[in-house]
Amino acid sequence: MKKVYVTITGMKYYYGFNPFSIGKKLTCKKEHNNPYDSEAIKVTMKNIGTVGYIANSPYTKANGTMGAGAVNKYVKKKFKIRVMFMTSTKIICEVIDGFKDKYSEEKTEPTDKIEEKEVVKF
Repeated sequence: MKKVYVTITGMKYYYGFNPFSIGKKLTCKKEHNNPYDSEAIKVTMKNIGTVGYIANSPYTKANGTMGAGAVNKYVKKKFKIRVMFMTSTKIICEVIDGFKDKYSEEKTEPTDKIEEKEVVKF
């Protein structure tokens, strides 16, 4: 599977950008009972707790990243992400663990074999 990126949003309601750093691993958990968004995915940090949510709106997610609704079908109820990029307004992470079994293996195309009759000898 190709790399999957997500944007963290809502940091201002928790600890802002302070706890984040490039390479930091975070835990995500789906919140189907969230009263504001049934596709919500909470982002937590060890020893801190909730630090934000996976963006689910074109207005909050960075271009090239998946929203919570889109990434939902690829990941288990709980999964891991790693901070890859930080801008002045966004934190972009790569999903690194917790893919559903059918999406976890790389799908590779078989290589074309050259048949003997195609080989030209000089």
